[in-house]
Amino acid sequence: MTQHHRRRRGRRAVRALARFGGALLAFLLLPVAVGLASSNAYYASRYAQPEATTTAAAAVAAATPPAHDPGKPTAVVVVGNGGANVADVLAPYDVLATTGAFNLYTVAPERRPLPLLGGLDLVPDLSFAQLHRRLDGSAPDVTVVPEMPELDESSDATVTAWLRDTASQGLLLGVCSGARLLAETGLLDGRDATSHWSRLGKLQRDHPAVRWRRGIRYIDDGEVITTGGLLSSLDGTLRVVERLVGADAAAAAARAVGWRYYSPGTAASLPWSRLTPTNAILHVLNVGFRANATTVGVVLTDGVGELELAAAVDPYPEARAARTLAIAARGPTVRSRHGLTFVPRAGLEAAGRVERLLVPGAAAAASPDPDVAVAARRAGVPVAYLHGQPGFAFDPALRDMARTMDVPTARWAAKILEYPTAGLGLSGPGWPWTLALRPVLLGLAGLAVAVGIDRLLRRRRNRRQTQPVAVPGVAT
Repeated sequence: MTQHHRRRRGRRAVRALARFGGALLAFLLLPVAVGLASSNAYYASRYAQPEATTTAAAAVAAATPPAHDPGKPTAVVVVGNGGANVADVLAPYDVLATTGAFNLYTVAPERRPLPLLGGLDLVPDLSFAQLHRRLDGSAPDVTVVPEMPELDESSDATVTAWLRDTASQGLLLGVCSGARLLAETGLLDGRDATSHWSRLGKLQRDHPAVRWRRGIRYIDDGEVITTGGLLSSLDGTLRVVERLVGADAAAAAARAVGWRYYSPGTAASLPWSRLTPTNAILHVLNVGFRANATTVGVVLTDGVGELELAAAVDPYPEARAARTLAIAARGPTVRSRHGLTFVPRAGLEAAGRVERLLVPGAAAAASPDPDVAVAARRAGVPVAYLHGQPGFAFDPALRDMARTMDVPTARWAAKILEYPTAGLGLSGPGWPWTLALRPVLLGLAGLAVAVGIDRLLRRRRNRRQTQPVAVPGVAT
């Protein structure tokens, strides 16, 4: 082969590679752009602040904090001004409230409606200043620190200062990624601690003075207890009850909330979870192509259990599978079983804006509200009462997610929650093929547009090349 032929073959190979690269870029450009735009919009909505309305102001004024009994220890669950994770707040709260042994309050830097993950707006019982006055300047006996969004640096600074200067005089319970805030105070330096499996790598890099450990539901290091992710908070909270009230009270609380994984007196182990390729693909598909386009309405009714409410809301944002919209069955506010005040963002007229309605709570299932059925029928959406049978609140929620979405998404949610799925009997679609087709179809559409543009440009170029060249003085 001559050198000339080799050069021609090389040029052809370069052109073919360039065409392939251009086709690949055209195929990827549209799904990547749509996925990024959708995921950015979704993440911006996760802790979206509620509007400051007259209804919200009236809810704050009407929400009376529970009475204080000087003979009981005081436990508080902290919510930052930027909000907090819904399961991290409500699961420990439900366990502590079930014992009846504590003065129990939700507290925040400011007393106004604050977003829990999934758009569930909570009115804290007390501000830090109000708690200070109620306790005559003393620290609470127990402070629960949930995951808080890292978007609000001023809220973080206020919370960490309060934890370091006030709450550290009592027992601290860092739930899930709430360990980040405790680490930022320096209170975990030189201690053993744990957190959610997906956050431990970053925590180890950011806070190397802490001895971070994996594969355990909680670590009791004296003045500080830290837990693994989300539902491991139940184990850490039961450990608090063991220490301050007694083992019998802890066992009774575990039975009352249906937590069958209680390990008396010791921390149970956890599997060493990792992000697998399947998890990563599912995460990208959900957050980029499903979550921002799917809304599940969660109907709030008076007397709903805190864990029941968390079970209806939390799995969807944790798996990045859908938005949730808190809907009031009746009235502008809702009081939970143990007295928390929530301000739903919509009424039953919003049923037409959601794909389906979920109604959490055993009481609601036992006595369905006819107005909910009417609203669902008018909107043409299904309604499901989650807690018609006894058991742990998250079981029917995960089953419902598997049935209405797909089993892999339900398993992914359970993995994030650190909740075993053995024995749940999850059934539903085996893989979200329709969802997986969306980026493929977008890619093919982008490729078709690119090919069309390329052909149009080639035709124009060929026409220019075949047009006769005008020579001065010569007729054409």
